[in-house]
Amino acid sequence: MGDFDFQVIINSLPFLWQGLQLSLWLTFLAIIGGLAFGTLLALARLSGIRTLAFVAAGYVNLIRSIPLILVIFWFYFLVPLALGRPVGGFQSALIAFVMFEAAYYSEIMRAGIQSVRKGQVHAGQASGLGYWQIQRYIVLPQAFRNMIPILVTQGIILFQDTSLVFVVSLRDFMTASSIVARTEGRLVEMYLFAALVYFVICFAGSMLVRYLKGRMAT
Repeated sequence: MGDFDFQVIINSLPFLWQGLQLSLWLTFLAIIGGLAFGTLLALARLSGIRTLAFVAAGYVNLIRSIPLILVIFWFYFLVPLALGRPVGGFQSALIAFVMFEAAYYSEIMRAGIQSVRKGQVHAGQASGLGYWQIQRYIVLPQAFRNMIPILVTQGIILFQDTSLVFVVSLRDFMTASSIVARTEGRLVEMYLFAALVYFVICFAGSMLVRYLKGRMAT
């Protein structure tokens, strides 16, 4: 470590920042899309409509049984074939992340929905509210509140998983770090710096989870 070169890290910060922006942007969009689709899957599984519940359960079990990198490959190669035109790597990766994360968010949301006391649902029914009105005004707000800590935890995992987009030639933070490491011949410096950045972001997220758990308990 005697010849540890901090200057190569400083010089490459603009390049690395571009990669980090892509990682954070992909994480943010995948969380939004995954939550939306995952909530629909959770409602489908709890709807009481057997066919709908069966299809939703089959999708969740299928996606959760295969590795994320395989899902990325699927959408990277199959989406252009289905649309009949080229699709960018970012769009393909985003679709893959949304579809993959939706399966996990679905199970989180299903647990959150089931944690809401049945008495509140019955009260909504007694008030003349329909199924979707009860979900929108009574169940889902409480389910989201109960599940905030674990949703944030899943978001941290998602941020770490964005490093897999190198397989579709996207230049995320980890890929950018690898490019600098190979180009400059400073593997120790760049990979240690990359580990530090991931640690800081994920540790901050874990502290947020701990804080939210305390607030929820209070």
